[in-house]
Amino acid sequence: MAKLYYDGDADLSVLSGKTVAVMGYGNQGSAQAQNLHDSGIDVVVGLREGGKSWSKAKSDGLKVSAIEDATEKADIIHMLVPDEVQSQVYEASIKPYLSEGKVLGFSHGFNITFGWIKPPEDIDLIMVAPKGPGYMVRQLYKEGFGVPALIAVEQDFSGKAKEIALAMAKAMKFTKPGVLETTFYEETTSDLFGEQVVLCGGVSELIKAGFETLVEKGYQPEIAYFECLHELKLITDLIQQGGMGFMWQMVSNTAEFGGRTRGSRIISAATKAEMKKIWEEIEAGKFAAEWRKESEDGMKFLNEQRAKEKEEQIEVVGRRIRALFQTAR
Repeated sequence: MAKLYYDGDADLSVLSGKTVAVMGYGNQGSAQAQNLHDSGIDVVVGLREGGKSWSKAKSDGLKVSAIEDATEKADIIHMLVPDEVQSQVYEASIKPYLSEGKVLGFSHGFNITFGWIKPPEDIDLIMVAPKGPGYMVRQLYKEGFGVPALIAVEQDFSGKAKEIALAMAKAMKFTKPGVLETTFYEETTSDLFGEQVVLCGGVSELIKAGFETLVEKGYQPEIAYFECLHELKLITDLIQQGGMGFMWQMVSNTAEFGGRTRGSRIISAATKAEMKKIWEEIEAGKFAAEWRKESEDGMKFLNEQRAKEKEEQIEVVGRRIRALFQTAR
């Protein structure tokens, strides 16, 4: 059974006298920087000068420096810029200023796992990865709790890399619900797999296919939207609260019987075989290569898909329904 680490397993004093440079001030960067700062850690946010994030971080009460200056001054450099630009930022603004004994941290192992970033051997290389979006990382911290998280140590030059990772996790209150130790490879490949086949890719396509099937059969789009999208949150909340068994207990017997007898016809052996192919593409680096090409080409595919999806019937209907809910309030 996997070991979980809690508050008593982490020592915040490990970070005493150290400066943490949080690189980037997006969803995760802003949340993690503020949490560290509010826990008494000396934090500086590393950014390009003059951007919106620069003034936003300052207005949030944080110290801000150019990425190069922040790297040079900090003991711990925590990389929270987007995956697709991390390697460029690292090569241009971090690598030249890394000196022996510093700590390079990540919240996702993508660039290390696929070799986009190759750090020197005389530093610690760690991961502190919250299992939740930035707004939740910040909100739960303010409520006195925190999201669960993963930690990993890829290089332990100092002999204290794990202690530092746990201290970082504790400073952001991740050790309250619990922190699980993993590896950069395991975190990265499992995260990509989960996003692609279930959480983002799989769920989105399942919702759209169900919606389109009902509409094609003559059902009102609003009815199809409620049945295939709106009510999904009710089910996922039940699963998160108590697992699959709890969800089955809380829905009707009719829903349980229908789900148990028909679900495997939708997510079939063929679906699972395709999942295995997707995992193989991730493991072999094929997806990483595709993503690098996409990002270097200006994200043409993503921009086309984003524009196209705005005009899809399920999105048009959804915007109208959500607006009605807002008006009713």
